[in-house]
Amino acid sequence: MFKTMVVGTDGSATAREAVRQAAELAAALGASVHVVSAYEPIPESRLRIERQQAPEDIEWAINPREEVNAVLDDAAALIKQKGAEVFLHPREGDAADAILDVAEEVGADLIVVGNKGMTGAKRFLLGSVPNKVSHHAPCSVLIIRTT
Repeated sequence: MFKTMVVGTDGSATAREAVRQAAELAAALGASVHVVSAYEPIPESRLRIERQQAPEDIEWAINPREEVNAVLDDAAALIKQKGAEVFLHPREGDAADAILDVAEEVGADLIVVGNKGMTGAKRFLLGSVPNKVSHHAPCSVLIIRTT
């Protein structure tokens, strides 16, 4: 059935629920989970200023993807806790494109995404990431209802 899953996260409550459910499904099926989180590039001038203001012993940690690394680490901890194998993929750029790219690269059987919390009249519409992923995925897609 599903042996290789991809789940996207930005650290939001919706994404955490998608990660949780992907972890449970992966553990039940003996599947591995590839967690993807996208980030926007940070101008080098801003990074330089932040490094100058930081204590010497942590200057090395200030980089364009430091926040996304924390998001990925949190997701990895949850997935490991459920007993599934996990791989992390920080990617620069658009979230949907990052998820789709990783799914193709790893030969995913399933992509798991949250529905982005649409409510009211918008409940019939998906957020932009699940919408794009569902229309362009190279495999099955599971959209987790988180609202």
